[in-house]
Amino acid sequence: MAKRKMMLLINGAERMLVCDQESDTLSDVLRRIGLTGTKVGCGTGQCGACSVILDGKVIRSCTKKMKNVEYGSEITTIEGIGSPTHLHPLQLAWIVYGGVQCGFCTPGFIVSAKGLLDINPSPTRQEVRDWFQKHRNACRCTGYKPLVDAVMAAAKVIRGEMTMEELSFDIPEDGRIYNTRYPRPAALAKVTGVCDYGDDIGMKMPEALHLAVVLARVSHAKLLAIDTSEAEQMPGVEKVITHKDVKGINRITFPVGGARAKANGFDHEILVSDKIYRYGDIVAVVAARTKKEARAAAEKVTFEYEQLPEYLNILETMAIDAPQINPEYPNIYIEAPLVKGQDTREVIKNSAHVVEGSFYSQRQPHLVIEPDTDQAYFDDEGRLTIQCKSLALGLTQGVIGAGIGFPVEKIRIIENPTGASFGYAISPLMPAIVAVATMATEKPVTITLSYEEHQHITGKRAPAFSNGKLACDEKGKLTAMEYEIAYDKGSCTEAADVLIQKGLRFMGAPYAIPNAIGLSKAVISNHAHSTAYRGFGSPQCYTCSEQLMDMLAEKVGMDPLEFRYINVYREGDRSLNGNQFDTYPMVEILDKLRPHYQEAMARAKKESTPERKRGVGIASGEYNVTSGPNDHAEVALGLNPDGTVTHYNTWEDQGQGADIGTLVHTHEALKPLGLRPDQIHLCMNDTALAPITGPAAGSRSHYMAGNATINAAEQLMNAMRKEDGTYRTYDEMVSAGIPTKYLGISDTTGQTTDLDPNTGQGNPTAEYTFGVFMAEVEVEVATGKTTVLSIKCIADVGVVGNFLAVEGQAFGGMEHGIGMALSEDYDDIQKHTSLIGSGFPFINTIPDNISIEFIETPRPTGPHGSSGCAEAFQSSPHVAVINGIYNACGVRIKELPARPEKVKALLAAKAEGREIEDKKYFLGSDLHETIDYIKANPVTVG
Repeated sequence: MAKRKMMLLINGAERMLVCDQESDTLSDVLRRIGLTGTKVGCGTGQCGACSVILDGKVIRSCTKKMKNVEYGSEITTIEGIGSPTHLHPLQLAWIVYGGVQCGFCTPGFIVSAKGLLDINPSPTRQEVRDWFQKHRNACRCTGYKPLVDAVMAAAKVIRGEMTMEELSFDIPEDGRIYNTRYPRPAALAKVTGVCDYGDDIGMKMPEALHLAVVLARVSHAKLLAIDTSEAEQMPGVEKVITHKDVKGINRITFPVGGARAKANGFDHEILVSDKIYRYGDIVAVVAARTKKEARAAAEKVTFEYEQLPEYLNILETMAIDAPQINPEYPNIYIEAPLVKGQDTREVIKNSAHVVEGSFYSQRQPHLVIEPDTDQAYFDDEGRLTIQCKSLALGLTQGVIGAGIGFPVEKIRIIENPTGASFGYAISPLMPAIVAVATMATEKPVTITLSYEEHQHITGKRAPAFSNGKLACDEKGKLTAMEYEIAYDKGSCTEAADVLIQKGLRFMGAPYAIPNAIGLSKAVISNHAHSTAYRGFGSPQCYTCSEQLMDMLAEKVGMDPLEFRYINVYREGDRSLNGNQFDTYPMVEILDKLRPHYQEAMARAKKESTPERKRGVGIASGEYNVTSGPNDHAEVALGLNPDGTVTHYNTWEDQGQGADIGTLVHTHEALKPLGLRPDQIHLCMNDTALAPITGPAAGSRSHYMAGNATINAAEQLMNAMRKEDGTYRTYDEMVSAGIPTKYLGISDTTGQTTDLDPNTGQGNPTAEYTFGVFMAEVEVEVATGKTTVLSIKCIADVGVVGNFLAVEGQAFGGMEHGIGMALSEDYDDIQKHTSLIGSGFPFINTIPDNISIEFIETPRPTGPHGSSGCAEAFQSSPHVAVINGIYNACGVRIKELPARPEKVKALLAAKAEGREIEDKKYFLGSDLHETIDYIKANPVTVG
């Protein structure tokens, strides 16, 4: 390889370097010399995380070959814009306006914004948005609005219209930071580029071997043989690892519970041994001295296989004559019922109005900017240490131990600073892969997947087919519902029981429906396995029930908002599962939305044209808080010699703000001590240092960790308190033999009940969050293209702990919802391998008019009156968009996403007066026959 010596002016200083001008990119070189603030996400110039300024122009450095960089060029990276002690206005504005969530895209955005303000210090909001669109700066967390807010504020400072002091956040006079806009502790490192994410850490482990995976790249086959001989002879290769090198049972033991489950959850192989079930299965792993060597050798691994029929859709695997895909369990391996009230057949027969429909929610990819990255090594105490993006550190320990063949108690899991997950990182496959590799090589290892590999290996939101029927009386009051929903779990059963439960809990929520039957099913296919994703299991339900609500409102002749208004939960109403709630905010939520809705409807009517039709759609949403019965969380608070306090927990931070949540809870709980925020230290997400707080899933963390923090704080302050009401110092505590560290516990045992496996009745979770979404859309008739002009949410998540964090979750959830409605998918394995290929929504797809308003009803069991928040915001915004399309142009999209060609075809059919065939999916059985059988043959509980 031809080497080239170069002199570059980097961040104002001359730097001499040597590079391979043909293969090295500018991002390779910058990162190699330690400037790892320049992140690499997609690796193909689609995400802008690698943005730098080259000779005055913003460029994407991951695709800029060094042969195309002129000798002596001037380069500015995030490290040259400002430092933690001397922030640039853009960096401060990003902190203050909540521009940092996961933070992986942040350096690229700030560098890009710097390039804009250098040439245009007075941009309009649309000019900022167009700049980010042009430079492909992609953010998956924020909904973009806070980023534009930050640029506009920083521009004021640059123009001299505002000082840095005026821009900064000021702590209120009462010193309270709970329920304020106090910035995240981790934001400073992220805006300055000094925060090391997984790939940065791997680069800075010089002794680590680099790993490369060998994918099956076939969706169903018998593995006959693997040939690693040529790969083993490649330069730098230390070992090629196959299933024969796995010291354990080579299975992820992720249990599937429930009386109706016909699978145990132990079906996911770490490395393929005999049968391939999906395209992203891993056949082998190469360990080599460098990433390039590992990848080159991985291409030399070959394997023989016998092709089997590929079933990429559960309509195929639910067919009567479908063969059994996995010999360990049937294709439909969970079929859980919901039974409430009277016989729905009679009720529906006697109801004044009935609608029915069939709907499909797609396999939505998480589309994080940072592809999955993991490291593993043995620490100085002999613990097998795994650094990863996991959102469930304790769970990961438990479910990989037997598979890799290592004692669970000697596995240490550390969460790296994480470039988002939105749920997929609950899946433990890649942590297991690096664990196997470091055990096989007895050396530290690191891996960062390419974006294509990331797409194939990581789980996705489960696609779902649903059939639904909804009835009401002549006044519009709901009388009955019948439904069935089948979730495509893909190639393995991981968390299937939890997913299926959501299909029993959120279909028809948040409405009082006195009579209902339903079935929720988990089904195998040979496509990507499904996994957790914000709103887990509920968006698929709302795709069905929130469209049925609009359809029934139209049949009755009522406005969609008013139809919802008379049917939402009111005090004392019970859900389809028969449970009552601590709070009933939906009436107030809809009252708050009504004037906005009326204005939007009038605006749509006024501004709609025959060529561009405008409409308004709404959708209600509800989600649970806590994971299920007997949820448990632990944290610890320790008093330090200097009077500060350290909080220890494993509240995993996927970008949602575990750091700020921990800080504000601790500050509020320890209020009598009068601590400043900077006197509270955080020790988080290392199982060797902190207790298990539980997964960052089920919108549980703020609620569970918060209550545990209050418990620990009460113990600590009781121990510190003297008889006169003052507090002991650390030295006084030690002198008196009083412990200085206390374990806080939160547990929902007694608050919750599991769902009855015969009726679906029960209340597995401690709290709930509620909301409604409104989308204004425009449909271009000639092309079928839909543009979301605005999207708004009114929500009640209890008392808001930190507005920046919760607003960020709301904006991000609505961004994902728009993507789900219009473009995102991972269905075509050959096409949906990149951000753009999978329908990623860039900034001009997401409206600048995106907003959230709160009703803060204190939760009686919640910490400081709070509940959870994240998942309610991704429950049903996609349906608001779909309902808006119908309101605009009269065509209903029942199979997502609503791509332009789909809308155009329906518009053409409507214009020609052609009938659109209304599908009804066959989901493996007849609904009534199955429910009748279940009633006659109940399973025994316990």
